Amino acid sequence: MKSKHWLTYAIVTTLTWGLWGALIEIPEKGGFPATLGYAVWAITMIIPAIIVLKKANWKIEKDKKSIGLGLVIGFTGAGGQLILFQALRTGPAYLVFPFISLSPVITILLSLLFLKERASRRAWIGIILALLAIPLLSYSSGEGSISSGSLWIILSLLVFLAWGFQGFVMKFANETMKAESIFFYMTITGIMLIPFAVFMTDFNQEINWGLSGPYLTGVIQILNSVGALMLVYAFRYGKAIVVSPLVNAVAPIITVIISLILYQVIPHIVIVSGIILAIVAIFLLAIEEDEMPKEEIINE
Repeated sequence: MKSKHWLTYAIVTTLTWGLWGALIEIPEKGGFPATLGYAVWAITMIIPAIIVLKKANWKIEKDKKSIGLGLVIGFTGAGGQLILFQALRTGPAYLVFPFISLSPVITILLSLLFLKERASRRAWIGIILALLAIPLLSYSSGEGSISSGSLWIILSLLVFLAWGFQGFVMKFANETMKAESIFFYMTITGIMLIPFAVFMTDFNQEINWGLSGPYLTGVIQILNSVGALMLVYAFRYGKAIVVSPLVNAVAPIITVIISLILYQVIPHIVIVSGIILAIVAIFLLAIEEDEMPKEEIINE
């Protein structure tokens, strides 16, 4: 019976991503651009990839279907990250992040339609609360004027669709592929997009190449890479309609709490409201199996 495994992996994902979210701005504020941070992240993906591939005796699926699914998962995830950089350059972060944070809606809809996933009433309440909490947790004060034009809206929509679709394909791929193979292709695609991240970097600015630059970024980005690996396993053992909103709601809570401790920042009342909703959602989703039919738990 593996019904509880998804929760363990989901918790690890939220912990690592929550800590990563709180720390990643340190090297960025220290003069190491986020675009180069992407390049460092893609390289750090190699470490967990080697570990899990060794565990799988270096065997990966190489058929056309598996390669195609792996590349789709990788490009939608990593490609969405690159598009996000440009969206933040052309639009306000306090509007961009709440927009893309609702990407689990896409994952849920596709999983309901094509994977025929089901959830208990209690779980559905948790899913809805998590979806409501996500944009609240992404709130930031709207200082400054909103950028003119609609390019940021189009770019944000692309990220929203890409990340939502990635979650669905990741769950779909886990039905026929090993999680280790999925992560291998995610690593390959991430590395393939490094040149685009470098191209997007403004090298006219002063870049910190010291220990607090790429090296500190590497240490922090390992958290991101481990979280990505654990997410693959969470989707393997859990339902996409539960895993996706849970991870997206919990990780920001951890980021807020750590940021509060490190930077002595008092969260806005909107964020506090999001935290409360997310905590209730966590409880409801964590005990989701209690209302599942016994045979369905065993099958998972």
